[in-house]
Amino acid sequence: MTSMRTGRVTEHVGHKNTSYELDNYGIREASKVHWNLTTPELYEEITRRHEGVLSDHGALVVDTGEHTGRAAKDKAIVREPSSENKVFWGDVNKDFSQDKFNEIKERMMAHASGRELFVQDTFAGAHPSYRLPVRVITELAWHSLFARTMFINDREATAPHRPEFTVINFPTFQADPQRDGTRSPTFILMDFSQRLVLIGGTSYAGETKKSVFTILNYLLPQRGVMSMHCSANVGDSGDVAIFFGLSGTGKTTLSADPERKLVGDDEHGWSDDGVFNFEGGCYAKVIKLSSEAEPDIYRTTQMFGTILENVVLDPETRQIDLDNAAKTENTRASYPLTSIPNIVPEGHARHPQNIIMLTADAFGVLPPVSRLTPEQAMYHFLSGYTAKVAGTEKGIKEPEAAFSTCFGAPFMVLHPGVYADLLGKKMGQHDAACWLVNTGWSGGPYGVGQRMKISYTRAMIRAILSGQLADVETKPDPIFGVGVPVSCPDVPADVLQPRSTWSDKEAYDRQARDLARRFNENFKKYESGVSAGVAAVGPKAD
Repeated sequence: MTSMRTGRVTEHVGHKNTSYELDNYGIREASKVHWNLTTPELYEEITRRHEGVLSDHGALVVDTGEHTGRAAKDKAIVREPSSENKVFWGDVNKDFSQDKFNEIKERMMAHASGRELFVQDTFAGAHPSYRLPVRVITELAWHSLFARTMFINDREATAPHRPEFTVINFPTFQADPQRDGTRSPTFILMDFSQRLVLIGGTSYAGETKKSVFTILNYLLPQRGVMSMHCSANVGDSGDVAIFFGLSGTGKTTLSADPERKLVGDDEHGWSDDGVFNFEGGCYAKVIKLSSEAEPDIYRTTQMFGTILENVVLDPETRQIDLDNAAKTENTRASYPLTSIPNIVPEGHARHPQNIIMLTADAFGVLPPVSRLTPEQAMYHFLSGYTAKVAGTEKGIKEPEAAFSTCFGAPFMVLHPGVYADLLGKKMGQHDAACWLVNTGWSGGPYGVGQRMKISYTRAMIRAILSGQLADVETKPDPIFGVGVPVSCPDVPADVLQPRSTWSDKEAYDRQARDLARRFNENFKKYESGVSAGVAAVGPKAD
C-alpha cells in the first residue's frame, strides 16, 4: 500500500489497524512505514538492516552502543498546566520547557524524512478496564521488536487502535544542549498534555519500557489503582504474593518459584479487582545466568524471539557467553512471558495475601524476616532501602545505604505519599500481611559477616506463603521496631535475631544505630506528605 505525500511517495507495509496517521505527529515524508510487523517479519528486517545477528539457538543479539543502561539524568517532564501541580518535582522529576519540547519534536519529525520507520500499536496493562493503548514509533527494527515483546498485543482486536500515549524513539537524533536546554545530546522527555514521549541519543531499549511505566505511575493512582515496581506470583490455592525489591535483593530469584505461577516479574497494578501485570514480556538481567540457578530464564536465552542486549557472541560459532561482562554488567534478555512455562496467561489474579519487601542489608543489622504493621509497611515502602556493596558500582569500596522510594524512585511521578497511602488502604481493605525480608548479611557487615544463606531465605518465604508464620509470636526489634518471629521452620532461632549472630554486641549496637540515623535522615524529605502515624514508626537511633 502506498500513499502520496508532498514531493515524495511513502510506502506503508505490514498490518495496519489504526485511525490515527503519522502525519498527525508531523511525520510526513518517511520513505517507508512498517506497521505492526510480527516477530518473524521483524527478524527479517533486523537482519536485512544489519541491526543484529542470530545466535546458534535463534535468539537475536544486539549492541546498544554507548548507552548500556538508562540515562536517568537525561530524563525530564514538561512543566505544563494539566500536570504541574501533580508532579513531585525534584532530583528525579526534573522539569522541562514546553516550548523547547516542541522545538525538539519539530526537528525530530523532520529527521524522519526519507527514513524507514517502524510502528507497533500495543497496550500496557493486562486488565481490560485499565489497559492503556500505546503506540511506539522507532527508527530501529529491533526497537520495534522490543516494544512488541514487552507490551501486550491484542490479536483479537478488530476496532482501530486509538493510541492514548505515543513514544517516539529515534536514537540517531541528538539534541543540542546549548540550543535545546538538555543536559546532554541524550534525552527522554515526557509531555502529559500532548500524551507524548520523545527519546533520542540512546539505543538502550529499556528507555521505552520505563517511559511507559512512568506514564502508568502518573495515570493509574489518580484512578485509585496502585502502580507497583514489583513481581507477583500465585499459589495452587489462588493465593497471591507480590515482591518489592531493588537490584541485588533477590526479587527475580525468589519470585520465580517452580511451585507457583508467575503473573509478572517487574511492573503491576493493584485495582479493586486484584493484581494485574502491565507487560507482555520480561526484561531480565542475564549476566552470569546459569541453567542450574534459574533454568526458566536461562532457557529463554536459547530461544527464537528473545532479544539479547550486549551479550558477548562468538562470531564463528554464534554461541553466547553469559559470563562475559566485556560490554557491560547490565546484559539483558527481553522475551515474551509465554516463553516461561509456569505463568498466569491472562496476566491478572486476586488481591495479594502477602506483600514481601526485600532488602539486602550489607550492614548486617536488619532482621532476616519481620512482620510489619500497616504504618511500618508504608514507612519501609517510602524508604525503599537496600545497600550497595563493593563491585556493584564503580567507586564503591565499602557498603553504602541506598534508598529508592517505593522501590522505584526513578519512575514515580506523583508525591511518594500518594503511593504509600494507596498501599496502606489496599492492605486494610484486603487484609494483606506485609513482611520485610533481609537477604543481606548476618553476623557482621559486608567483609566480616556472611551473606544470608539462600536456603534460609527460601525457608522464610515458604513459611510466609504457606501461612506458617502468620500465627508465630513476634517480638519488636529494639531499634527498628519491626515484629521479629521467635521461630521459623528450617531456620535456626539465633539467625532470626541479628544481634545474637554478632560476636561483638557493642559493634552491632553502633552499626544498628548508625543505619537507623540514615533511615531517619532519608525520611525527612517525605514527612510533609505522610500521616503522623507513619512518621512515628521510624527506627530509634538513640
